Amino acid sequence: MNRYTGPLGGVLPVFQTPYLESGEIDYATLTREINWLLECGSSGVVMAMVSEVLRLTTAESRELAQRTCEIVDGRGSVVVSVGGESIKIAEENALHAESVGATAVMAIPPVSIGALEDELLAYYEAIVDAISLPVIVQDASGYIGKPMSIAMQAELLHRFGAERILFKPEATPIGPRLSALRDATEGKANIFEGTGGIALVDSYRRGIVGTMPGADLILGIVALYQALEAGDERRTYELSMPISAIVAAQHSLDAFLAIEKYLLVRQGIFKNTIVRGPTAYRLDKETIAEIDRLFDLLCDVLEKT
Repeated sequence: MNRYTGPLGGVLPVFQTPYLESGEIDYATLTREINWLLECGSSGVVMAMVSEVLRLTTAESRELAQRTCEIVDGRGSVVVSVGGESIKIAEENALHAESVGATAVMAIPPVSIGALEDELLAYYEAIVDAISLPVIVQDASGYIGKPMSIAMQAELLHRFGAERILFKPEATPIGPRLSALRDATEGKANIFEGTGGIALVDSYRRGIVGTMPGADLILGIVALYQALEAGDERRTYELSMPISAIVAAQHSLDAFLAIEKYLLVRQGIFKNTIVRGPTAYRLDKETIAEIDRLFDLLCDVLEKT
């Protein structure tokens, strides 16, 4: 198993975790998913919120991180989510991720409390001090918690440098806050778009190093990122419209899980749409029909040369 040592950026999809009918993780399907993501042009993979990390046992999470690094085997970056409800948990998660070959770690704040700012700063400092890998600060307040202050995030970069501290901002308003973080760090911050691709075009124009979308739309996201880099405005918007419409339907974490797994089954990557319960959302027939129409539109655009 090789650790990837290239640049951290580009399209880094957050993989979905597949399950057997028994409820255990389906590693054969995970292998197919990760290989497919890399073949589609991904720069690596991410194990994070839509990988259902909050619904895995500690043993499952550790094994999933290790197996993911083994499957990727140096062909791209592996980013592992290590956030926890205490500094001790986050430190141990980060140390484990480094030991199994992760390229970088990503950490959400504790989810059960709205930590005081100085406490949150100490939390991230402890993670950075525990390992030698880059740490991506994930403001996951679109799902949980409260937005992190721009000043606190900038302070982390000023203390540890842009090679050690990166960002995945998700608090609204996405665009203005991304620009504020960029400006507060004198343009040094390495920032990932983290809204499933719905804000990719705007975020790219504000200055990002990559995107962390879901796995289901990987073909469209890779093509969109390439269009942005090529300055192809027409293709950029032809691709971004159906992508944004699909992501707009993913209004919660469980909606992301349900729709992404549905589309992974449709593309022949997953065998089922099992999500660990309890869940807060189920797809209905009308939503499925609309997702199918939008995905067909995306496929039509992708077929154009």
